[in-house]
Amino acid sequence: MLGPRSFTAEDVVEIHTHGGGVCAARVIDVCIAGGARLARPGEFTLRAYLNGRMDLSQAESIPELIGARTVAAADSALAGIAGGVGKEVGEIRRECLDILAELDARLDFDEDLPPLDVPGLVHRLEMAKQRVDVAMETSQQGRLLRSGLQIAIVGRPNVGKSSLLNALSGTDRAIVTSLAGTTRDVVEASLVLNGGIPVRLLDTAGVREEVSDEVERIGVERSVNAAHGADIVVMVCDGGRGGGEEGVWGAEDEAIFNQIILRKKNKKEDNDNQNNVDGKHIPSLLVVNKIDLHNNNNNNNNSGTSTLPKHVVQAFSAVVETSASKGTGLEELKQSILKVSGASSIAPGGVSWAVNERQAEALTRAREGLERVVSLAAGGELPVDFWTIDLRSSLISLGEVSGEDVTEEVLDTIFSRFCIGK
Repeated sequence: MLGPRSFTAEDVVEIHTHGGGVCAARVIDVCIAGGARLARPGEFTLRAYLNGRMDLSQAESIPELIGARTVAAADSALAGIAGGVGKEVGEIRRECLDILAELDARLDFDEDLPPLDVPGLVHRLEMAKQRVDVAMETSQQGRLLRSGLQIAIVGRPNVGKSSLLNALSGTDRAIVTSLAGTTRDVVEASLVLNGGIPVRLLDTAGVREEVSDEVERIGVERSVNAAHGADIVVMVCDGGRGGGEEGVWGAEDEAIFNQIILRKKNKKEDNDNQNNVDGKHIPSLLVVNKIDLHNNNNNNNNSGTSTLPKHVVQAFSAVVETSASKGTGLEELKQSILKVSGASSIAPGGVSWAVNERQAEALTRAREGLERVVSLAAGGELPVDFWTIDLRSSLISLGEVSGEDVTEEVLDTIFSRFCIGK
């Protein structure tokens, strides 16, 4: 394939061999003996970028397409390859360049030009800043599509955590019995929410203070660690015992609530002691499971959530009643997960490009620079040459997104994450 119409814009030769990996390996050995070398990580895409075939934002979308776990993630990566990120940022950058050119002209030829329209200039800068904000808002969407969500299901033994995992994932990953403590380790299952958000569910061992053996103790420790490392914690309580003395919420539930949801350092101290909390808040949902048993055991048929303490209800983003065995409330739980994660705005089939973490960081710096220019222009206390300093800084940050102002060190970092060759 002759350049410049190849992927890298260079002359490219493809060799297709017969057989399996042995034949391909022997051909590679012959090529290396003839003076060739193995490609470095991301080298083909790097050559395409350096030869002007694509901008840096398009190049970064290629590994995202390769690693896409859902159709929506693939669509988002394809939109990035089509130039969505680079095109938008390029337009913002060109607007800022026009403003900088006008300001630079004022430094040398101010007496020959009409008075500077400061309100108009501020308006143009504000519009550029708003466009940066819109681009930055796609960062959360991109993170969800690329990395997905990790959700830990916690609770005391035998409240239906394993049944809930099986029901949500549509699998039999977790063993379900009537014996408390059946789950001794973290069990994983996967599903896709809203047509595009990959989710990894973690069914944890039942948490309780008095454990029967060393194996269960290790399982409880892993449960707590999994919950503290999750994006969302789903705490499950037993809605089937609503007619008991403690009601739906008991002392064991309160202990788990303090340890995992409130993350108290010393759960024996008073709940209101704020110095006793480590300050790290994990988005959390409360599931009142086995609600079908509650309705069967209570003639008044009151909701299982009616006996929940007020401070418990207020601590969770949502409280959902479910019956994992009957499939009741599962859709409501899924919608609550999407809402608390910020993924409910991602419509199936309507996914567009999204900036990644590196691009979001550069856009943040660009926005801060534009904010400072707006403040200086509106204040009018400093001369125009001071405005250009922050405007140039914003231009450099915007150029880092598309690759127009990027160092070799940044390129090495980006392409080192690629597959070999690709």
